[in-house]
Amino acid sequence: MSALLEVTSISVSFDGFKAINNLSFEIGGQELRAIIGPNGAGKTTFMDIVTGKTRPDEGRVRFGEPQLDLLRLSESQIARAGVGRKFQRPTVFEAQSVRDNLMMALSNDRLPFSVLRYKASKEDAARVAALAGEIGLSGELDRTAGELSHGQKQWLEIGMLLAQDPKLLLVDEPAAGMTLGEREHTTDLLRRAAETRAVVVVEHDMEFVRRLDCKVTVLHEGSVLAEGSLDHVTGNSEVIDVYLGR
Repeated sequence: MSALLEVTSISVSFDGFKAINNLSFEIGGQELRAIIGPNGAGKTTFMDIVTGKTRPDEGRVRFGEPQLDLLRLSESQIARAGVGRKFQRPTVFEAQSVRDNLMMALSNDRLPFSVLRYKASKEDAARVAALAGEIGLSGELDRTAGELSHGQKQWLEIGMLLAQDPKLLLVDEPAAGMTLGEREHTTDLLRRAAETRAVVVVEHDMEFVRRLDCKVTVLHEGSVLAEGSLDHVTGNSEVIDVYLGR
């Protein structure tokens, strides 16, 4: 079976600095993958390229079946094709309830006032209830999003992305600022999500990565340095020198 995402020989430079250097990477349709590496390794730029925010100088990015050339699509077209991205800082509508946030995501209209005009069907209401259960916020549906903890806001945003039913979910440092309990819940949430789609997690917290229990890709200077289980890559002498030893 072909990969869901195929990144082949991409390179990109910013003011003479090669942020991505002949990077090749692929992920399957139902896979959880962690990407680690030192600052400046190219992790964020990789996600920027996949989502259309940054165009590489060379290489190709193929997605889906039949394959789409993501480099020919705009950011919005890539999102509609099934690529969802969650940034490190949660972006939810804090003045709206958890229910309304999920409903707006479900209706694919993220304008805060649109929910006032949007009449939810029974199917929509059931889907929102199911999403709330999936992210662990069933008891918070009527709370204003601004009242949630940092971890709960992260889960809400993940739920809003899941409402769009993405084939690929890119998640940037989800464990940052979370309590131990929140991290454990987030691990479970991402692992469940990867049962029905591809999930790529960029993370610095090695204990969180260990809890994910998935294949790990180590980036360094814009290229893949090592790949395999966490125990395998952390035992690699080059990874120790450029990342773990710092």
